[in-house]
Amino acid sequence: MKQYKNHTLREYLNVLAQKTPIPGGGSVVAYTAALGVALLGMVARYAEGKSSPVVDKKVRKIIADTERMHERLLILVDRDAQAYLEVTKSRKKSPQEYQRALKTAREVPLEVCRICYKAIDAAPFLVEKGSKYLISDVAVACELLLSSFNGALTLAQYN
Repeated sequence: MKQYKNHTLREYLNVLAQKTPIPGGGSVVAYTAALGVALLGMVARYAEGKSSPVVDKKVRKIIADTERMHERLLILVDRDAQAYLEVTKSRKKSPQEYQRALKTAREVPLEVCRICYKAIDAAPFLVEKGSKYLISDVAVACELLLSSFNGALTLAQYN
Protein backbone atom coordinates (compact mmCIF):
# COMPACT_ATOMS: atom_id res chain seq x y z
CA MET A 1 0.00 0.00 0.00
CA LYS A 2 1.41 3.38 -0.99
CA GLN A 3 1.41 5.66 2.00
CA TYR A 4 -1.46 8.13 1.73
CA LYS A 5 0.73 10.88 3.13
CA ASN A 6 2.81 10.58 -0.05
CA HIS A 7 -0.17 10.85 -2.42
CA THR A 8 -0.84 14.06 -4.29
CA LEU A 9 -4.05 15.78 -3.26
CA ARG A 10 -5.74 14.49 -6.41
CA GLU A 11 -4.54 10.92 -5.81
CA TYR A 12 -5.73 11.00 -2.21
CA LEU A 13 -9.15 12.34 -3.17
CA ASN A 14 -9.50 9.77 -5.95
CA VAL A 15 -8.60 6.89 -3.62
CA LEU A 16 -10.89 8.28 -0.91
CA ALA A 17 -13.83 8.38 -3.33
CA GLN A 18 -13.46 4.69 -4.27
CA LYS A 19 -15.59 1.88 -2.92
CA THR A 20 -12.82 0.65 -0.61
CA PRO A 21 -12.65 0.49 3.19
CA ILE A 22 -9.53 2.64 3.37
CA PRO A 23 -8.83 5.47 3.53
CA GLY A 24 -11.87 6.51 5.51
CA GLY A 25 -12.99 8.97 8.13
CA GLY A 26 -10.04 8.47 10.45
CA SER A 27 -7.57 9.22 7.72
CA VAL A 28 -9.59 12.26 6.71
CA VAL A 29 -9.73 13.76 10.21
CA ALA A 30 -5.97 13.32 10.60
CA TYR A 31 -5.33 14.96 7.22
CA THR A 32 -7.76 17.79 7.93
CA ALA A 33 -6.11 18.42 11.29
CA ALA A 34 -2.72 18.50 9.54
CA LEU A 35 -4.07 21.21 7.24
CA GLY A 36 -5.27 23.24 10.23
CA VAL A 37 -1.97 22.86 12.06
CA ALA A 38 0.03 23.79 8.95
CA LEU A 39 -2.11 26.90 8.54
CA LEU A 40 -1.34 27.95 12.11
CA GLY A 41 2.33 27.38 11.36
CA MET A 42 2.09 29.66 8.33
CA VAL A 43 0.52 32.43 10.41
CA ALA A 44 3.23 32.02 13.05
CA ARG A 45 5.95 32.31 10.40
CA TYR A 46 4.55 35.67 9.34
CA ALA A 47 4.72 36.81 12.98
CA GLU A 48 8.32 35.68 13.43
CA GLY A 49 10.77 38.55 14.02
CA LYS A 50 8.06 41.19 14.13
CA SER A 51 7.90 41.83 17.86
CA SER A 52 9.77 41.60 21.14
CA PRO A 53 12.20 38.79 21.94
CA VAL A 54 9.66 37.32 24.38
CA VAL A 55 6.93 37.22 21.72
CA ASP A 56 9.37 35.93 19.13
CA LYS A 57 10.39 33.08 21.43
CA LYS A 58 6.73 32.04 21.75
CA VAL A 59 6.27 32.32 17.97
CA ARG A 60 9.28 30.07 17.35
CA LYS A 61 7.84 27.54 19.81
CA ILE A 62 4.52 27.58 17.95
CA ILE A 63 6.34 27.04 14.66
CA ALA A 64 8.30 24.09 16.08
CA ASP A 65 5.15 22.63 17.68
CA THR A 66 3.08 22.93 14.51
CA GLU A 67 5.83 21.30 12.44
CA ARG A 68 5.95 18.37 14.87
CA MET A 69 2.17 18.11 14.99
CA HIS A 70 1.59 18.16 11.27
CA GLU A 71 4.28 15.51 10.74
CA ARG A 72 2.65 13.33 13.38
CA LEU A 73 -0.79 13.85 11.85
CA LEU A 74 0.50 12.75 8.45
CA ILE A 75 1.74 9.55 10.08
CA LEU A 76 -1.72 9.11 11.61
CA VAL A 77 -3.32 9.42 8.14
CA ASP A 78 -1.68 6.10 7.30
CA ARG A 79 -1.79 4.60 10.78
CA ASP A 80 -5.59 4.90 10.82
CA ALA A 81 -5.84 2.98 7.56
CA GLN A 82 -3.53 0.27 8.88
CA ALA A 83 -5.48 0.03 12.14
CA TYR A 84 -8.77 -0.33 10.27
CA LEU A 85 -7.34 -3.10 8.10
CA GLU A 86 -6.35 -4.92 11.30
CA VAL A 87 -9.90 -4.55 12.60
CA THR A 88 -11.35 -6.07 9.43
CA LYS A 89 -8.83 -8.96 9.54
CA SER A 90 -9.50 -9.63 13.22
CA ARG A 91 -13.27 -10.05 12.69
CA LYS A 92 -12.58 -13.63 11.65
CA LYS A 93 -10.38 -14.29 14.68
CA SER A 94 -11.18 -14.61 18.36
CA PRO A 95 -13.32 -12.01 20.13
CA GLN A 96 -10.27 -11.03 22.20
CA GLU A 97 -8.20 -10.31 19.10
CA TYR A 98 -11.07 -8.32 17.61
CA GLN A 99 -11.42 -6.23 20.79
CA ARG A 100 -7.65 -5.65 20.84
CA ALA A 101 -7.75 -4.45 17.23
CA LEU A 102 -10.67 -2.12 18.04
CA LYS A 103 -8.79 -0.69 21.00
CA THR A 104 -5.73 -0.06 18.83
CA ALA A 105 -7.90 1.54 16.16
CA ARG A 106 -9.45 3.90 18.77
CA GLU A 107 -6.00 5.15 19.74
CA VAL A 108 -5.53 6.91 16.41
CA PRO A 109 -8.58 9.23 16.56
CA LEU A 110 -7.94 9.89 20.24
CA GLU A 111 -4.43 11.04 19.39
CA VAL A 112 -5.88 13.27 16.67
CA CYS A 113 -8.16 14.78 19.34
CA ARG A 114 -5.21 15.47 21.64
CA ILE A 115 -3.22 17.13 18.87
CA CYS A 116 -6.18 19.28 17.78
CA TYR A 117 -6.76 20.39 21.36
CA LYS A 118 -3.12 21.36 21.77
CA ALA A 119 -2.90 23.10 18.38
CA ILE A 120 -5.96 25.26 18.85
CA ASP A 121 -4.41 26.60 22.05
CA ALA A 122 -2.03 28.71 19.89
CA ALA A 123 -4.87 30.54 18.14
CA PRO A 124 -5.53 33.36 20.66
CA PHE A 125 -1.83 34.24 20.77
CA LEU A 126 -1.62 34.30 16.96
CA VAL A 127 -4.71 36.48 16.72
CA GLU A 128 -3.24 38.92 19.23
CA LYS A 129 0.41 38.94 18.09
CA GLY A 130 0.16 37.87 14.47
CA SER A 131 -0.72 39.85 11.39
CA LYS A 132 -4.19 41.36 11.36
CA TYR A 133 -4.38 40.26 7.72
CA LEU A 134 -4.12 36.62 8.76
CA ILE A 135 -6.82 36.49 11.43
CA SER A 136 -9.16 34.79 8.95
CA ASP A 137 -6.48 32.11 8.39
CA VAL A 138 -6.38 31.48 12.13
CA ALA A 139 -10.18 31.20 12.10
CA VAL A 140 -10.07 28.70 9.21
CA ALA A 141 -7.39 26.69 11.02
CA CYS A 142 -9.59 26.60 14.14
CA GLU A 143 -12.59 25.42 12.12
CA LEU A 144 -10.51 22.63 10.57
CA LEU A 145 -9.14 21.61 13.97
CA LEU A 146 -12.57 21.70 15.60
CA SER A 147 -14.06 19.64 12.79
CA SER A 148 -11.21 17.14 13.03
CA PHE A 149 -11.55 16.95 16.80
CA ASN A 150 -15.29 16.26 16.58
CA GLY A 151 -14.90 13.75 13.77
CA ALA A 152 -12.11 11.92 15.58
CA LEU A 153 -14.13 11.85 18.79
CA THR A 154 -17.06 10.34 16.89
CA LEU A 155 -14.80 7.68 15.40
CA ALA A 156 -13.32 6.83 18.79
CA GLN A 157 -16.82 6.35 20.20
CA TYR A 158 -17.96 4.04 17.40
CA ASN A 159 -14.86 1.86 17.10
